[in-house]
Amino acid sequence: MPIRLPLLMKDHVAGKRSAVTCALKCGNQCVGALCNTSDNSYFRDVASGALSRRALLGGGAAAAVAIAAAGTQGAAPATAAEAPGAAFGLKPSAPGGSKLRFDAIAPVEHTVDELTVPEGFDWHTVIRWGDRLFSDAPEFDWAKQSAEQQKRAFGYNNDYSAIQEQPGTAGKKAVMFANHEYTNEQIMLPEGTSEDDVIEIGMAAHGLSVVELERKNRTCPYSPIVDAPLNRRILLDEVFELTGPLAGSDAVKTKEDPEGRRVLGTLGNCSGGLTPWGTILSGEENFHSYFLGSASYGSNKRYGVTNTEGTARGWEKKYDRFDSRIDGYENEPNRFGYIVEVDPWDPTSTPRKHTSLGRLKHEGANIIIGEDGRAVAYTGDDEAFEYLYKFVSADRYCEGDRAHNMTLLEKGDLYVARFTGNSPAAEITGSAELPSDGAFDGSGEWIALVKDGESAVEGFTLEEVLVNTRAAADAVGATKMDRPEDVEPSLVSRKVYMACTKNSDRGAAGKAPADEANPRAKNRDGHVIEIDELGDQASQTFAWNILLVAGDPAQGDPVYFSGFPVDKVSPISCPDNVAFDSVGNLWISTDGAPGGIGYNDGLFRVTLEGEERGRVEQFLSVPREGETCGPVVHDRDESVFVSVQHPGEDGTFADQHSFFPDYNGTGPRPTVVQVLPRRGNRPDHADQKPGKGKDKPGHGKDKPGHGKGKGKGNGKGRKKH
Repeated sequence: MPIRLPLLMKDHVAGKRSAVTCALKCGNQCVGALCNTSDNSYFRDVASGALSRRALLGGGAAAAVAIAAAGTQGAAPATAAEAPGAAFGLKPSAPGGSKLRFDAIAPVEHTVDELTVPEGFDWHTVIRWGDRLFSDAPEFDWAKQSAEQQKRAFGYNNDYSAIQEQPGTAGKKAVMFANHEYTNEQIMLPEGTSEDDVIEIGMAAHGLSVVELERKNRTCPYSPIVDAPLNRRILLDEVFELTGPLAGSDAVKTKEDPEGRRVLGTLGNCSGGLTPWGTILSGEENFHSYFLGSASYGSNKRYGVTNTEGTARGWEKKYDRFDSRIDGYENEPNRFGYIVEVDPWDPTSTPRKHTSLGRLKHEGANIIIGEDGRAVAYTGDDEAFEYLYKFVSADRYCEGDRAHNMTLLEKGDLYVARFTGNSPAAEITGSAELPSDGAFDGSGEWIALVKDGESAVEGFTLEEVLVNTRAAADAVGATKMDRPEDVEPSLVSRKVYMACTKNSDRGAAGKAPADEANPRAKNRDGHVIEIDELGDQASQTFAWNILLVAGDPAQGDPVYFSGFPVDKVSPISCPDNVAFDSVGNLWISTDGAPGGIGYNDGLFRVTLEGEERGRVEQFLSVPREGETCGPVVHDRDESVFVSVQHPGEDGTFADQHSFFPDYNGTGPRPTVVQVLPRRGNRPDHADQKPGKGKDKPGHGKDKPGHGKGKGKGNGKGRKKH
């Protein structure tokens, strides 16, 4: 039987945003009761006489990062023919000296079912949903799926990925981590699949994967190694250890875990981060949609665990722990919503959930070592009007002492951010028009929630802060943001970048109005904020500015690109994940662009320094109804990886909307893709498997079903400019 989706968003989504994604990925949270109903100040704008970014940083430092305002407002929109790249008279760029040079592709219409890369590049399948990791599993067969096969194969909807080269292999081998955020059984499984199989296969397709990869040399694509020693699937019956103050707390005890220290599985894993000691962090995000629960119990209402009718997947029909209304399972939702740490180098290790980083809908977490040696982790709570957080470890990083470093996230201080603008409130109108000082910028403070092992929030115990972190942040007056998703520090500049994906409710009746850190009402396309910590990474004050306000200037959208001419940028909407290349350029993947600017989601490079600061160049576009996730940029090898999530999301098994990546008439398979410069028909590419080479159906110029009339390309699978 197919699953029955509660498509509550079908009359509410903007443009081409998928109501199916809303139902499966986040449980229609946008049409539910607003989780954040706190009356804390949304934002504290200050008079124009307040400290400016220049005053906070000092004249010299401020001048180095000043944002030029000229030419950003009222510019003539680009015409359809003026695609980014050569049409602007701009040569293929490599900002900061990066080896990765390309002409930006033109945006691709949302109906196009192909992965588009720049001229001179090819894309290659690394691994797909259902590809086996162990030889005792049968090869994937659409008509013969089983839970047992899926448990030994790559999971569904790969989101975050990390790729680490194995020492001593000259780059020929690597270990890859990927998480599997959610499933869409209505396009995965044929009609007639039993309810029990729908549940069991769906559960087995969740979780995490560790996969060893190999290649002939750095110019070749990776492939998975079946039966490799490090290969691992971490499923919903895997034991996770709770660490930190909540371990053993009454708030996380259940009838199956009366000691409150061991949780089965992880759910809703979205983005993540690679630690300096080589482990992986993964954020448990939309866990709420998997549970039935009473709004009157504990923190359930604040986290959206209020469904009493039945979840989309119906796991509660078979497993009592997904119905938290049952005696003994009331606390089961409290055991999700944490940062998970996995050691990909030890397949026998126990994954851990770090409660010291708070419980929320973590997009992910990313770490930088502070000037004083402490580990500093940044994390966003991915929901409209939620907050930005920072964790500072109690102990210090010790180079070479991996066992010690793997304990750094178990205790420390937890903070939430409050942003203050330096422009008069009257100048922030919700139109995204720049204030008179020519920039959206200001100062900020990190407000302690946990300090020196104790609660820093009046009226909250330490355990209450960590199990209901959202309420604690409400109580101290944190700034409500427009869906703070991925937050990453640059290891080159040490600045921090936060993707605010969007918030169509900004400025709506009874909702938070526009403010200088969230300057656009009905924020359909999102924005990116740049943060400078003042003093050191563990500082409790910071300066900030908005790097870009996303949209398509050719469609008349109010946009801002740090002063770079708006008619010379790639249109971008709904920034989600961020990453950096070796020289510190910012890369942004998007989620929701079809519902904003009407184009497929993609991956974009943004120049951060010099005269071209704010220049946005689109590197690739994913197939229709798909999302661009988990970017990994190895620009020294001229190599880029992305996770293509939920292609063809709105289809059914009988009416598939995408055939990526195989294009063989079956259906879509979420896939990790590697993009490399075209090398020609060299011998070291001669043994590629079907679906990887440029002359294979579905990957190159002869791709069937991708002719003229689909988007702004040349009908050849790659776009000219």
